[in-house]
Amino acid sequence: MSQTIGIGIIGMGWMGETHSRAYRAIADRFHDGGVQPRLVICSDAVAARALAAQRRFGFEQATTDWRDVVAHPAVQAINITAPNGMHLELVRAAAAAGKHVLCEKPVGRGPDETLLAWQAARAAGVQTLVGYNYRWAPLVQYAHSLLAAGRLGRITRYHGRFLNGYAGDPLGLLSWRFDGAQGLGTLGDLMSHVIDMALWLAGPISALVADRETYVRQRPLPQPGVGTHYDRGRADDPHGAVTNEDHVLIMARFASGARGTLEACRVVNGAKCDMGFEIHGTDGALRWTMERMNELQLQWRTADPAQDGYTTLLSGPAHPDHRRFNPAWGLNLGYDDLKVIEAERFLSAIASGVPQTPGLAEAAAVARVQQAAIDSWHSGQWHDVAIDPQ
Repeated sequence: MSQTIGIGIIGMGWMGETHSRAYRAIADRFHDGGVQPRLVICSDAVAARALAAQRRFGFEQATTDWRDVVAHPAVQAINITAPNGMHLELVRAAAAAGKHVLCEKPVGRGPDETLLAWQAARAAGVQTLVGYNYRWAPLVQYAHSLLAAGRLGRITRYHGRFLNGYAGDPLGLLSWRFDGAQGLGTLGDLMSHVIDMALWLAGPISALVADRETYVRQRPLPQPGVGTHYDRGRADDPHGAVTNEDHVLIMARFASGARGTLEACRVVNGAKCDMGFEIHGTDGALRWTMERMNELQLQWRTADPAQDGYTTLLSGPAHPDHRRFNPAWGLNLGYDDLKVIEAERFLSAIASGVPQTPGLAEAAAVARVQQAAIDSWHSGQWHDVAIDPQ
């Protein structure tokens, strides 16, 4: 018998819409999974957006007050897709009410808030998941299995990156993403994905040195509740100051002895969504990018130099979860499919009581790396990454 879990979503911008679509797809893509969502209530501070989401996705109710979502007796799980500055308050409220939490990254405005959110959820004993959705690409899951099995030998070099030009246009609107009072810039937004992927694939980072830069220092002011950070203003619109970072570069020492570089930039030209990694080991190498999500470059050491080079693998039904979306090799999955997998894993954790990763514990590990990067910005020196106190 299938278990039904009541869902509330707070924040109905692009990401709230994406989460809603993901839940609606579970009944089809994971029809045999034993757990199904019930879209109970959605919330957004802009009434028109909340009501539009209710009609579009089939929520039973809509509200402009997120407290209604937390208090609703039919809601067992809450998705937090509101602006970063609200995340800690929302996680604390949901956890205190005994509601399970799926929170988009970054969990807090800074590392301190992420750690506090993790502590609140841990104390409440609720299940958590964090939106590091690039982990769920079938070929990334396959790459992880190769590394876990030691197929690349000892890892010597890790290069992770997220180069995305979403803010490359200087007339892109000054949304909350560019407001330091609402949180970190690229270190929180894009680099959190890079750090999480590095920790998952290559293991803990022991020390680092970091640098940052803000290239676009003024942007047009937006109208409240209208548009996203992808929308554009005009040169004669009123402008405001960008108060967080556009670009972050980290040199890292991994606990395993590997060395690495982590880089993220939101104003880069050329790259559109180059969230990727290159990993070199003593027995081989692999590389992947979201821009070619359904391809994995893989190389093994060989005695025959004529065969020594990267081979391209295409995503197919032999790779994790690919068959859920189509049964054929080379028929591509997309971004929204990763969010469907993520939502199903969250529901399965609730139904089974078995924690799923990446949860708030993994977000806390990312936060410790972020804090070391911030410390390095101020000192210009190498800093150790704090050890998990557990």
